[in-house]
Order: sequence, then structure tokens, then C-alpha cells
Amino acid sequence: MGESKRKKEAKANEKFIFEKKNYKFMVIGLAVIALGFILMAGGGSDDPNVYNPEIFSWRRIRLAPTLVLIGFGIEVYAILLKPKSSK
Repeated sequence: MGESKRKKEAKANEKFIFEKKNYKFMVIGLAVIALGFILMAGGGSDDPNVYNPEIFSWRRIRLAPTLVLIGFGIEVYAILLKPKSSK
């Protein structure tokens, strides 16, 4: 019986690696990355013999990859964000 009590105490003392703030930034980063990939999609042509210049639009060449990189930057920030010190 004493052993199960120790296990319960150990579980009660466990802490998550990240705090709520970290997870918020991670979700925001994932949303920005997903938005970048959504903006990158499309622009193709149903007929392979027809040229569609839409694949080289500013949105697909500049905006979408920039959003993906910003999203990855947010993810790195979320991982490296220091937890609040408890005193």
C-alpha cells in the first residue's frame, strides 16, 4: 500500500514541460503555417496543353512561403519561451 501512495505523490508532482502560453504560441504558429500552405495551393490547369500564368502569382511565390517561414519562427519562439519562475 505504501508503494501506490508514492506513485500517486510522484504523479501529483509531475509538471508539463510547456505552459499554457507556450501552447498558445504553438497553435498560432501551426495556423500561420497552414495558412501559408493553403495560399500556396492551386493555380494548376486541368488541360496540360494550356499555360496558366497564375502559378507564378505574387501570392504563391512571395506571400505563402513567407507565411510558412514566419510560422516556423513562431514555433521556435514557442519552444524556447521560458516558463515563469516560481519563487
